[in-house]
Formats: sequence, C-alpha cells, structure tokens
Amino acid sequence: MTRSRPGEGAAQSLTRLDAITRRLRKECPWDREQDERSIVPHTVEEAYELADAADRRDDAKLLDELGDVLFQVHFLALLLEERGAGDLAQVAEHVTEKLIRRHPHVFGEVEARTAQEVLKNWDVIKRDEPGREPGLFGEVPENLPSLLHARKLQRRVASSGFDPADVEGSLHALHHELDELDRAESADDRFHELGDVLFAAVNVARKLKLDPELALRAASGRFRARVSAAGELAASEGGSWDDLPPEQQLTYYARARFNQGDGRHT
Repeated sequence: MTRSRPGEGAAQSLTRLDAITRRLRKECPWDREQDERSIVPHTVEEAYELADAADRRDDAKLLDELGDVLFQVHFLALLLEERGAGDLAQVAEHVTEKLIRRHPHVFGEVEARTAQEVLKNWDVIKRDEPGREPGLFGEVPENLPSLLHARKLQRRVASSGFDPADVEGSLHALHHELDELDRAESADDRFHELGDVLFAAVNVARKLKLDPELALRAASGRFRARVSAAGELAASEGGSWDDLPPEQQLTYYARARFNQGDGRHT
C-alpha cells in the first residue's frame, strides 16, 4: 500500500472545501447575501465553540469545530477575492512569512531558550513591522473580551521589560486589591476596586500561564452543573428549587458539589 506524502491528503481536502465554498457563494441564497460584517459574528461564535472543545479535551468535538472555523477562513478569503483585495493563497503566504519573521530563533540566528523569551521577541518584532499602528499598545483590539483585553495589555507592557512581579508577587497584589475592595465604601470606589481585583487576577493567570477567559468559563460551567444538580436533588425529594428558601437551596447546592467529588469550593 502506497502512503501519501505528508500534507498531500490535506491539500486535496482543502481544494475540495474551497470548491464547496465557492459553490455555496454562488448557489445558496443565504451565502450570497453575506459580507464580512455579517459573517464575522459567526466566526467569533465558532472560535468560542472551538475553545470550549479544546478546554473539554474532546477530540471529536475539536475536529468538528476546527472544520467550522476552517470554513469561516475560506469564506472570508473568498470575499476578499471577489473585490480584488486578496485570496486564500495570499492569506496562507502572508501568515507563512509572518511566522518565519516572528520565529528568528527557528529560522534565523536569534537565540530563545524559554517560552517567555519567545513571547518577548514576538511582541518586539510585531511592534517593528511596517504598517502597524505605532506605540506599545498599537493594534490591541478594543472589542476583545475584557479578560483577554487585560491580558494582552499586560503582555505588551511585559514585552517592554516592565514585569517585575513573579507568581508570588502577583498573588500578593491580588490579595491587596481584595483588601482594598473590602474597605471601599462608596459605589464608585467599589466599582474602581473591583476592576483592580479583576485586573490583578488576570495578571496572576498570565504568570501561571493560564487563560483567564477559559478558566472563568470552566468555573461558570461547574457552577451551572452544580445548580442544575441541586435542582434535580430538590425535585427528587418533592421540592421545587425556585420555591425553596435560600438556606435550603444552599444545602442542596452543597450536596450537589459534594456528589461531584472534585473538592473545589466554587
């Protein structure tokens, strides 16, 4: 049995996907009506579904969601092609050249022994690329989710050398901000201090090399599962979750958390 060369099957599959995308654009009434502004919300939604599959380590779901994101890339590239602004080949060539340029420790003579050194070089190289918005915070998208926006700002500053605290120092700063929030008296002060707490928590996540957005989503998922399980426990004993007093709801919630057996305290 003759084995195909690495990438050969992928190239054939991508060619077929490209043909399908072009046919949909011509023959499907919905696809014909779309432009980049109407499609991008779907792209963002697919990216979040991909992130959820990765977080769950669900390989079957990951395979499916990667396909959805890949279709989005093909469709958006086709929109560029239709107005003569580029095509999928240029998209691929552009990102290839960018990857080579931003990895001089692989394709050049620069040394980078740690992942942190790689990220620092990456940010410096990005800032010096022609056509980019100048300044330390140039081209930081304002529409990023708040946690990721905060992390990106922190990373940019860290790439300039201003990143004095280690994990322990960042945790200490977080505890300090929590104390500040505890002492805040007015609504405005609480609003300000809450923002500082969240920003400090993002910095801890960055130091721990964890994604704060995914971590919070995972915590939200655990909370939802526990509340749902608590409601089912109440129903199995003849109660209605919505009609229970708070102290009984808390008791059922504690039982549901215990039954899940993960030892966490969310």
